[in-house]
Amino acid sequence: MNLYRRQDVLRIIGISSRQLQAWERAGLISQREEYSFQDLGQLRILRALRAESVPSASIRDSVLAMKAVAGMANPLLEARVVRTGTRLAFRHRGAVVDPIRRQLLFDFDERASSAGPSPLRRPSAVSWSNVPELFHAAVQAEETGEKQKAIGLYEKILELDPNYAAACINLGTMFFHLRQYGRAEELYRRATVADPDYVLAYFDLGNVLDELDRLEESIAAYVKAVTLSPGYADAHYNVALAYERMGENRSALRHWRAYLKLDNRGPWADHARGQIRKLLERENLAIVSRAECFIPPHKRGAELELV
Repeated sequence: MNLYRRQDVLRIIGISSRQLQAWERAGLISQREEYSFQDLGQLRILRALRAESVPSASIRDSVLAMKAVAGMANPLLEARVVRTGTRLAFRHRGAVVDPIRRQLLFDFDERASSAGPSPLRRPSAVSWSNVPELFHAAVQAEETGEKQKAIGLYEKILELDPNYAAACINLGTMFFHLRQYGRAEELYRRATVADPDYVLAYFDLGNVLDELDRLEESIAAYVKAVTLSPGYADAHYNVALAYERMGENRSALRHWRAYLKLDNRGPWADHARGQIRKLLERENLAIVSRAECFIPPHKRGAELELV
């Protein structure tokens, strides 16, 4: 079995160490230093669910309930995830199960019953029978370190279906890690056009624009991500940092506070609290400074005489 080091997993999945630690604290995945191919699949699903604002507690509770109801070792991989409001249901053996309520739900999407376990990806506008197989092969090549093979497969997919947003994202992330930021930006923008509601596309676009030091554009991308998904903690964190670099402290403060409502434990939450304290201190000092410049002390005013 191929095993992947923690740092390699962060690169492959495109998440931060802080985000992985938050998932571990929430009980969504076990903490470890090496990960299997199945672990990578689970992490990809978690990334998509969190980007769609599904609460960590809801994911954990639904998974635990499905284990109890169906006897599964890993429901995220053994069944297809179906979002029902803030909870998850699972399509399994031709039925949709709400494991928390222990109810069968009506299945209004028969086509999805034959799909794989990856949730929430918008279907492509063009149907080519070999595109899903090519995408699976590209992901496998990427995860086993065959970068050039993966790039070639993703490019082939986009030749067949230019609107395959997931391929744009994955290929863009590969170029991002190769520091080919211009190519990464082009692919992320292409994903936003192919699927205007694809939250990860705007988040990843914000990251590459930040690397290019184009802060105003980066902020616009992050703001779009949090507009589409207000519960996307990482986007609030990144846009707060970007606003600080722009000197827009009040906007930064708003997003630091939003981040803490979503993730209030751990080193990154501590950093957010520290930034909030610093920004509040700066704002107070600025107010005092303006008052001293424009409002004369009362005692001195009383000494003025008419002549």
